[in-house]
Amino acid sequence: RYCAPDPEEDFGEGYEGKQVVVENLRQLCVHRVANESGRPWAWWDFAMDYKLRCSMKEKKYSKACAEEVVASLGLPLEKVLACMGDPDADADNAVLSKEQEDQIGRGSRGDVTILPTLVINDVQYRGKLERTAVLKAVCAGFKEGTEPQVCLSHDMETNECLHRNGGCWRDEATNVTACRDTYRGRVCECPVVNGVRYDGDGYTHCKAVGPGRCALNHGGCWSETKGERTFSACSDTALSGCRCPAGFQGDGHKCEDLDECKDKLACTCPDCHCKNTWGSYECGCRGNQVYIRGEDVCVANSMSRFGWLVALLAVSCAAGLGVAGFVFYKYRLRSYMDSEIMAIMSQYMPLDSQNNEHQPLRQHAPDA
Repeated sequence: RYCAPDPEEDFGEGYEGKQVVVENLRQLCVHRVANESGRPWAWWDFAMDYKLRCSMKEKKYSKACAEEVVASLGLPLEKVLACMGDPDADADNAVLSKEQEDQIGRGSRGDVTILPTLVINDVQYRGKLERTAVLKAVCAGFKEGTEPQVCLSHDMETNECLHRNGGCWRDEATNVTACRDTYRGRVCECPVVNGVRYDGDGYTHCKAVGPGRCALNHGGCWSETKGERTFSACSDTALSGCRCPAGFQGDGHKCEDLDECKDKLACTCPDCHCKNTWGSYECGCRGNQVYIRGEDVCVANSMSRFGWLVALLAVSCAAGLGVAGFVFYKYRLRSYMDSEIMAIMSQYMPLDSQNNEHQPLRQHAPDA
């Protein structure tokens, strides 16, 4: 009723086509039991493990080996055997007959069917090769993490990152996650978000590093806003790490306001009175004085009339000296230019005192 080509193409040695039919029947039943148990992916595990442990090509195949692979995957062996029935019985096999019917349909085309075979990465896939099954087989041939986007659609696989973030790290504030869905499962890798790279093991921690890290949740550092003022422990000039800004103290992940007045860090001059503010301080001076923050001193804010008069005279004298200096400079410059011009002209123009302007240009010979 059912047959398959001899695997070695030699009827005198090795395995027989019957053993191929029986193993195909077992794999069909493994697929059915895996689906019924809610673990359809277990069939792929069976196919991979069977190739490694029970390959006919490598002379490793036996009934016991195939059944051991089924048991190792946690699939109920008794259900698989019940599905297979008795391959030696002189009767139709429900599973194989259904496969034949699916292949040739109900008609009189013949009773012998060779199932079509798909080869992907040197691995054979047999059965009803409809497009979804073929695409799944192709996706399974990619190295994990390199599969195309079509393999990650909800019709092809289950996104494991949707359940508890796949057990990977996640930043609740920015919803940045290290979980990356793959066709076979998921991988935990610190991501790159908007050009900012995260560094870490991907499972318990990831932190933003490099330029632009402060734009994403302040690089994971402390930050707080009160009123219209925001302070952050993330610095754009530092490629990593957190440091509390001026006016705060802490480890960068937690910062508290520093009381400059209480700790005598500022506004310490005798005439100063200090008031602490969030992230800074305010310092005033007694009387009519002005506080100079850079020098931490108080200086007088007003002057007497005599002082103003002295200052006015000083300014007037300075202005007068400036004007006089400018006039003197212009006079000396003009005199110097005049003398230079006269010196140049004297080299090319004869002076009146030489009395030679009436001398003829050419001396005539006397008449004979």
